[in-house]
Amino acid sequence: QVQLVESGGGLVQAGGSLKLSCAASGTNFRINFMGWYRQAPGKQRELVATITNGGNTNYADSVKGRFTISRDIAKNTVYLQMNSLKPEDTAVYYCNGHWMNTISARDFSSWGQGTQVTVSS
Repeated sequence: QVQLVESGGGLVQAGGSLKLSCAASGTNFRINFMGWYRQAPGKQRELVATITNGGNTNYADSVKGRFTISRDIAKNTVYLQMNSLKPEDTAVYYCNGHWMNTISARDFSSWGQGTQVTVSS
């Protein structure tokens, strides 16, 4: 089993920046791609950004040009640099990882526990 641990959330004023990190740990696994999702109160969880091991990225339209996803393959860690934050970015941010068990060759998905990001106006 792979565990994902997020860090880096907090309170920031509008226009400010935050950087989230998500580290994957476990045994006998290989990450295929990782991503960030968020869920605001009363809303459904939505995609923020994803990145493959090949470095291909995908962003929600609402964060394009402001957020940057990156990864350190050696550390099995994905980052989300968030700039020009807006109050509507306030949400719990979740890390998601799609990984393969290198023994069974089966694919799995794991979620982190979430980290709160609050942007004040």
